[in-house]
Amino acid sequence: MEKLPQISAAEYEIMKIIWESSPISTNDVCERVSEDHQWSSKTVHTLLSRLTAKQVIAYEQRGRMYYYYPLISQESYLCQENHLFLNRFYNGQASALLSSLLSGSELSDDDLEEMHRLIDSKLGGGEML
Repeated sequence: MEKLPQISAAEYEIMKIIWESSPISTNDVCERVSEDHQWSSKTVHTLLSRLTAKQVIAYEQRGRMYYYYPLISQESYLCQENHLFLNRFYNGQASALLSSLLSGSELSDDDLEEMHRLIDSKLGGGEML
């Protein structure tokens, strides 16, 4: 697996917007970010510049407006982050992570049923959905 650049929590918030709505203008990114965060437009521009420098996003200029699009997929980034998390906190052992999740009381019956379905699907040799 190709190693993707690390991005900060704030940069990840911008990435979620870009993954969901690309290509997306700078103004639209600022507007969408303001729904959840009280960041200034200068902060958003700084985060977009950092992501561009990390070659995680790119842009095209249309008139005076910049439109951003991702250079990496959300799936590949989440896969990398999942592996890093698993290795860092659970010594790479998925069973330890699952045990920790199951011992918590926050899982609903729906969560447990979905986990069971996913594991059954994987055991059957199929692709996880």
